[in-house]
Order: sequence, then structure tokens, then C-alpha cells
Amino acid sequence: MGKLYDTLDDDLVDFIGRQHVFFVATAPLAGDGFVNVSPKGYDTLRVLGPRTLGYLDFVGSGVETIAHARENGRIVLMFCAFDGPPRILRIHGRAEAFEPGDAGFSALREHFGPPRPGERAILRVEATRISTACGYAVPLYDFVEDRPQLVDWAERKGPEALSEYMDTRNATSLDGLPGLTPRRPR
Repeated sequence: MGKLYDTLDDDLVDFIGRQHVFFVATAPLAGDGFVNVSPKGYDTLRVLGPRTLGYLDFVGSGVETIAHARENGRIVLMFCAFDGPPRILRIHGRAEAFEPGDAGFSALREHFGPPRPGERAILRVEATRISTACGYAVPLYDFVEDRPQLVDWAERKGPEALSEYMDTRNATSLDGLPGLTPRRPR
């Protein structure tokens, strides 16, 4: 059944590396604010240390995770085994968002290979609790492939239109919290 870990040991790092999708959950401080859960795909997550992870965040219709990380830092990452033995891994922690141009962004970006269209930030997570659960009720699924639509959409838009999109659609969260820093001169 479930177990607590002090660090991400080799077995957990291997488990993380085999997952094609993970989930990120955050919430604002306001009790009536929107809790957010976002699925993440592609090869965007890196284990950076025994209690540190980072993931490359792409442009989207919202900016909840970044806004919540900036407001209060609370985050949980969840990984589910959709093949092989059942297992759920949750990493609760403190998140910090880094946009291009922020101090520390370039050093983090080096962990993610060549640039991809639609990148908007990197979230670095310092784990405060690492735990597993059984995952017995999680169904089995076969991975077919990553969806190409996000990268295709970002390539079609181009850098200028992507910047405009992020400035207009990713400036604030659903609750009005600050999101991305404007990229274009006003």
C-alpha cells in the first residue's frame, strides 16, 4: 500500500521517467477561488535533485498553475501507472515559476533539450512530501503517441501571435491573480 519517502529514490525516478502523463494541482488562497488540475504530457518533466523537479510549461487557454504558484507556491504533482503494476505517486511541494528572461530560467532550460514552439515557463518544484498509494482502481491504458496539436498550433501562430495570445489570455488567472509577465510592449 502507501509509503512515505524522504527523497526521490532511483525506483521513483525510474517510475516518473516511464510516465507519459502527469497531473498538476494548485489552488489560490481564497476559499472561493477555483482549484485547478492540469494534465501534462510530452517529455516535459525532469528530476533535478533528490527533492527537486522541474517541468516545461506550454501556452494554454489558462494560466492557473503559474498564478497560484506565484500567489502561494502550493502544488501537488500526481503520477499514475496506466500500465504495469498499479501505483500512484504524489509529490506535494512548493512551486516557483520562471519565465524566459527571469533569473534562473536559462539554467533550468538547459535540462529540456532543444526549444519547442509554445514554451512559456518552467515550474520548479521543491518537494515537501513524497508518497505513494496503491492505484488499484486506476485502469490500464496503452500509450499510442503524443498529440501533435499543441506544437502544430504554436508553429502556425508564430512567435508574434503567440506573444499576443499570452499577453491577452495568460495575463491573469480565472480568479484575477497575476499570470504571465507581458511579453510585448504596450
